[in-house]
Amino acid sequence: MLKSLDHLNEKSPILMNASRTVLETQNLAKSFRSGEREFELFKSINLQVKAGETLAIVGKSGAGKSTLLSLLAGLDVPTSGSISLDGQRLDTLDDATRARLRSQQIAFIFQSFHLLPELDAQANVALPLEIRNEPDAMQKAAEWLQRVGLGERLDHTPAQLSGGEQQRVAIARAFAGEPKVLFADEPTGNLDEETGNQIIDQLFAFNEQQGTTLILITHDPDLAARCQRRILLANGTLEER
Repeated sequence: MLKSLDHLNEKSPILMNASRTVLETQNLAKSFRSGEREFELFKSINLQVKAGETLAIVGKSGAGKSTLLSLLAGLDVPTSGSISLDGQRLDTLDDATRARLRSQQIAFIFQSFHLLPELDAQANVALPLEIRNEPDAMQKAAEWLQRVGLGERLDHTPAQLSGGEQQRVAIARAFAGEPKVLFADEPTGNLDEETGNQIIDQLFAFNEQQGTTLILITHDPDLAARCQRRILLANGTLEER
């Protein structure tokens, strides 16, 4: 397999890494206790995601899509089972080590943008880079805001930006860190249809350019259809669609 890829350009990450598993779960389970009752949300989730793949996880409200995202991203730990990111077990790490790994390899785009209101657009994009002690963080942030069409809005705070502009800032922040895996949780949920379509076009374009692995949580079948794979989360199990 490797010999057949020798002629490919080294800047083609999707092709070069197509057979490599970047995220994997084995017998993943999550339960919650409410009073004396034990509520089992997931029973035995087994999932493999390849590098550069785009995957949509769909399901009804309350099915546990956002909880599953939190587990896959190392924001939460499972009751049992394992989660591995690029060969590193997330479920065995302490909180500080998981947080450090997330900052280096994972990015998020949320429905509610999650921008810091006291920071302008440039500082919001630069902040994760500064936490990683990357040089020229502010310059890189400015370049990415230019790429998403906000080159003239660097000094605007979230309150001075529309919903679509805030989500573009979030996209710039996500891709500026060159993550291995990008998690997007209902990224168009707070946007009108036209703005949402523009945001998604931009999201998929940058994702393809960088060869990022995209895991998208959505209830929108049209949005899910843009991904290479679609998985239904229902009754605590995953089903390929």
